Amino acid sequence: MTASVLEHINITVRDPQITAARLCALFGWKIRWSGNAINNGYTVHVGGKNSYLAIYCKGSPIRQNTSSYSRIGGLNHIGMVVNDLDKVERKVEKAGFETYSFGDYEPGRRFYFRDPDGIEFEVISYQPKFSNWKHDFFKRLGVMSEYGSLRK
Repeated sequence: MTASVLEHINITVRDPQITAARLCALFGWKIRWSGNAINNGYTVHVGGKNSYLAIYCKGSPIRQNTSSYSRIGGLNHIGMVVNDLDKVERKVEKAGFETYSFGDYEPGRRFYFRDPDGIEFEVISYQPKFSNWKHDFFKRLGVMSEYGSLRK
């Protein structure tokens, strides 16, 4: 039996086209589809080959005043895995968003930001920092030399 895979998440925003363009610029995504949607709304599907966000708007959506973390059924954040966390962080900051809650713990590094609609994104990289990779490489190199792997 194969594991289930998350295909998409549908979120409501003020302007689907602006949000989709922002996500394409930040994460290298493409617009997969756009068009009319339920309740006279409009949706843009943005993402990659196997998964996407459905960015939806119906007229004038009403913002809830309570935090998503205290509301039953609230969307707390969307986690995005990237290869180069530092590069994406620079893009996010250049786009004018405040980054916060930096973490560097197993299994990866991360930070968060909120878009203009209040949607929180967690950006994660499971790639090791170059300095950690370099340290681990030389550490392993030393162990190999102790066991004669590198002796001539």
